[in-house]
Order: sequence, then structure tokens, then C-alpha cells
Amino acid sequence: MLTKFLFLIFVTFLGFLFSYNPENIDFTVSITILFGIVSAIFIFIIEPSTDDISPISAAGIAAGIISASVLFLIIRELISYSPTPAEFIPYANIVTLIILLYTGVAIGLKKGSEADNREGGKYSSKKSAHKTLILDTSVIIDGRIADVAEAGFINGEVLVPKFIIKELQYIADSGEPIKRVRGRRGLDILKRMQQDIPNVNIKITGHDFPKIREADLKLVELAKKVNGVIITNDFNLNKVAGLQGVKVLNLNELSSALKPIVLPGETINILIAKEGKEEKQGIGYLEDGTMVVVDDARNCIGKQIEVSVTSVLQTPTGRMVFSKIKGTEHDMVSELNG
Repeated sequence: MLTKFLFLIFVTFLGFLFSYNPENIDFTVSITILFGIVSAIFIFIIEPSTDDISPISAAGIAAGIISASVLFLIIRELISYSPTPAEFIPYANIVTLIILLYTGVAIGLKKGSEADNREGGKYSSKKSAHKTLILDTSVIIDGRIADVAEAGFINGEVLVPKFIIKELQYIADSGEPIKRVRGRRGLDILKRMQQDIPNVNIKITGHDFPKIREADLKLVELAKKVNGVIITNDFNLNKVAGLQGVKVLNLNELSSALKPIVLPGETINILIAKEGKEEKQGIGYLEDGTMVVVDDARNCIGKQIEVSVTSVLQTPTGRMVFSKIKGTEHDMVSELNG
């Protein structure tokens, strides 16, 4: 940011030197302000939006600027020989230069984009079936995203906004030991993805939305701007993004989908770990952490028993399995009827 402000001051000063005329201070002030405004527009509006411009489009813009500059030199000479009053010639030159530059950039960008589409480059709209992936704080700290990427299920460019990195740094500097460990883990995960996983290109983007304070809402706005997909573990972010039409990939949902499937009628061996909420219920867990609710198993806490699956329920937080103790009267009747 300091560099940008220094550049702004430098360009504005150049405008002052270019236009300084002790006999026409108004002209000097006008040109100095104009240089400042134009440079500010470039630094704070145009430059941050160049991330999505392809090399071919950039070449088109450069060609447009060069053509506009050459044409301006010719037109400037013609203006100097025209009957235009001398005091208006500098203004006419400035207006001409602005119009030519705008036209050159617009045409160069358009033709460059058309050439990029014909080439089928990675910036081509015809090749943009894969949307940009954006990581949020929760999924970075979780760490499983690195394993998913390493396994080859995520490829290409993955965006990490600077405001997310700042949030990770803030957590890593926390006075609470648990938060500090989580923040440092998140930074280590990013470093691992940058250095050790070649099929993923972690891109740190400076896109920000100063008027928005919450990082989650900034992520949603960024996803809208770059037509991206947010990867998260945050249930609330999932809901907020969905309400605004932004696609979200929830890593917890992926984990749940990959858990081994048990079907009604199957027999499983399980340790009853604790009491259930309902009377006589016992609770056990599969190896992947799936909760198993067993009817009439409260007296079996601490024991390894065989149970028969009666139903499977998919919830927003994961899968739950309902079962009965194998060999109960209800189970025997079911087997006979089967």
C-alpha cells in the first residue's frame, strides 16, 4: 500500500512539472489534479482487477496503448498547425490522449480476449468449466483439504485471500494456547500446499472489500466477483453463501459421503460406549465416528455386542445408524418374515 501511495505522489508531481507555467497557475493546478486522479484510478481500481486478464489480452492492451500513443503524436502535430487558440491546445491534447488511450485499451482488450477464446487458453470462457476454488479459515485449519489435494481430487489454482491469511495470523498470535495452535496449524497447512503439492497452485489474492467487516461476507463477495466456489467446514457460511447464490463445497459433507455405508438388515459388532437420550438406549460408534443408536442396550455399556441395523438417517451434521441388539425377539421375527 505504501508503494502505491508513493507512486501516486510521484505521478502527481510529474503532472506538476509537465504543466508548470507561472503565467497560468490554473492550468498547472488542473493538470496536476488530472494526473493525480488518473493515477489513482489506475492504482486502486484498474490494477487490482488485472488478475483475471490473460497474457494474450494483456498483449492486446499493450498494442492498443502503443497504437494510441503513436496516433496521438500525429494528431498533436496536426492540432498545433490548426487554427485552435494557443491557450486551448494543451487541453485539446489531453482530451485527445485520454480518448485515444481508452479506445486503444478497449479494442486491445476485446481483440485479445477473442484471440484467447480461439486459442482455448486457460482464460478462455469456453474452458472455464472448472470454477475458481476459494479456501476459508475453517477448512485451512482443519487440514484435511491438504490431504484431498495431495490425493489429486483438487487441481489447478486455489485462491486464498489476504484477509484470510491475516485472520490466521491473528489466531496464531492469540493469547489462548488452543487458538494459537490452530492458527499455526492453518499457516503450516498453507505452506505445505504451496511447497509440497505440485498439482495445486495456491494464489494469494489481494481482493478485499473494506466496507465489509466479516470475513465470511467478504468471501461471498469475492466468490461472486471471480465466479468461484468456496470450500469450507463452516455450516453458517454454507447457509449464507447459499442464500446469495454462491456455490459452496463443505468438506464435512464430503467426509460424510465417503463413510462406509451400512444398510438396514446388516449385522455389525459394536462397543456400547454410553447411554442414549431415550429410555434403555445405548450409544456406540463405528470406526469412522458414525453414531450408532441401539435400542434396549443401556445395560450393555462397556460391552462389545452384535447389533442389527434397522434404519440409517442422514442429518446435516452426519449420518446416524439405528439398530437393535442381534437376537432380540423383534429381530428374530424380522428374520423369519424375511
